[in-house]
Amino acid sequence: MKKILYILSASVILACALSCEKFLDMSPDENLTLDDVFTNRLQTRAFLANAYSYLPFHADMAWDNNFTGACDEMEIAFGGHVTHAMSNGAWAPIDDFVAHIWNTMYEAIRKANMVIENVDKCKEATADEIRWMKGEAYFLRAFYHFMIFRAYGPIPVIDHVLDINEDIASITRSPADDVAKFISDDCDRAAEYLADKDSWANEDYARATRIAALALKSRVLLYVASPLYNGNPDLAELKDPLTGANLISQTYDAEKWKVAADAAKACITAAEATGHGLYDLSLPADPVKNYQDIFCDNWNKEVLWGRNNGTTDHWLNCSDPTSFGCYSIFDPTQEMVDAYQMEDGSTPITGYTENGLTPVINTASGYVETGFTTDSKSGRWEVGVSKMYSHREPRFYASINFAGGIWKTSRASNWTAPHVNEFWFTGIDGKNNAGSDYCKTGYLMKKFHYPTHIPWQYTPQQVWVYIRLGEIYLNYAEALNEYSGPDADVYKYVDAIRTRAALPGLDAGLTKDQMREKIHHERRIELAFEVHRWFDVRRWKTVSGEGAPIHSMNIWEGTSQQDPAFYKRIFVENRVFESPKHYFFPIPQAEVDKNNKHLLVQNLGWTTQTAGDAATE
Repeated sequence: MKKILYILSASVILACALSCEKFLDMSPDENLTLDDVFTNRLQTRAFLANAYSYLPFHADMAWDNNFTGACDEMEIAFGGHVTHAMSNGAWAPIDDFVAHIWNTMYEAIRKANMVIENVDKCKEATADEIRWMKGEAYFLRAFYHFMIFRAYGPIPVIDHVLDINEDIASITRSPADDVAKFISDDCDRAAEYLADKDSWANEDYARATRIAALALKSRVLLYVASPLYNGNPDLAELKDPLTGANLISQTYDAEKWKVAADAAKACITAAEATGHGLYDLSLPADPVKNYQDIFCDNWNKEVLWGRNNGTTDHWLNCSDPTSFGCYSIFDPTQEMVDAYQMEDGSTPITGYTENGLTPVINTASGYVETGFTTDSKSGRWEVGVSKMYSHREPRFYASINFAGGIWKTSRASNWTAPHVNEFWFTGIDGKNNAGSDYCKTGYLMKKFHYPTHIPWQYTPQQVWVYIRLGEIYLNYAEALNEYSGPDADVYKYVDAIRTRAALPGLDAGLTKDQMREKIHHERRIELAFEVHRWFDVRRWKTVSGEGAPIHSMNIWEGTSQQDPAFYKRIFVENRVFESPKHYFFPIPQAEVDKNNKHLLVQNLGWTTQTAGDAATE
């Protein structure tokens, strides 16, 4: 814990190693004391900006976000990637990626605490500026705690700048309910101080707002109301070593759903009152573009909290075809593709046989897996594509690049003529024409990808959306359904999401259980690849797509777009899930070892290891 909680910069590490007590008074500029920083307006803002710099880069599905590629949404087509260890169960408390979130977020929490405790010293700033900066720091502290909480479960809450004389070895993990309350309370504090988005200038859009604080509160309260945290006997042995108290509630409390529903509704009301709403610029003409542009029209009215990604292009190149000179690394699974509904809202596939190789097709939906289209629909599918990709819901075409689909323009034509995806074996984007990087499933992720991006030539300014109003609609519907059943408001907010996607509303008369299934499915599709699925299936305790095989198209065969050999499902790998071990990340072993009073208890199922141990649990 000492290494994690005291680290500020390389200079601070050195100061700590030399047992220099002055390090607590140092800012990122080692020639300034904290008093120097926080009595100067520009230095104070710079210090706060540094606290923002720890925001996770979720577009990078190789490090800051290793959740999307390790659940049933995606395969990361890069050898030795950390998601492969997570998928096959060969990860351990000693792995670097296990410690990355813990280490980085606790560093960030220290910075936020320093702002909270010192910003009032800044007499050069106006009262409004001080209030906003303090609100931003409270929000960041809440957000960073939530990033750790969702990965590791019950965690130590750090609500002040730790002094060098504090007994770090006495720090323990707080119960999940207490962690969620702390985060929720910080969100309330932030909302009290913060302005709304429309109070900022354009250049401040990445700063925290009152609405962002209300949105984060909605999310954390939804989590703690869910089965993983709310009366979960699977985690009964996870206890505080001093008191013996459970770290995960063993008594189900239905009122938690009511609290979560109220928080979501309060966020919706406040957001809509300040001009937020579902992104709908192109309805009803083009629901594909309407959904796609939520993530490409920067800081649109649906975005409640996000991060400016600048013009870095590696993550975009990871979802472009190899014929573009790119990597084809972000590859949706066949299971993810199967989950999208038909354009009339019917379900194409209701299950699988033969260990997932054979789908159970709902013939009433009109879905078939053989033959090729003789019709087309602009922006969705062309004549000659596999029928399995025709007449699917609009979000499918905004999210998935498939064989025969049109994607941007081709490199071979100097980016002037449309590019047709050729993911079959001998295709220009297929394995036979690629190096070590190639599309492993027959699909590429299209969602989030800016259509104006030209690899190696032009990359637009980009935003990663952490929280949007569509999520809060679904948070509210889920919590309300769990508390009181599928009343009119539940239908209203789920149907609002479906209407934006040009899908019919849900059938009337659904039971609570049936509505739960609908909401779970809607989250899977609407929030696909947005770093929700890994956590959703765990908090629901369904883990339905993991602990099971995943599949792809047959990338090892196919000589043309209409070669049936390519359109056969093949096994990719088993996604391992062990209960209760894989509900949470392990606490980094180095941090457990440093806590010499043995109060930082490890998550269940993760054995104590040393650096020389193999990951053979």
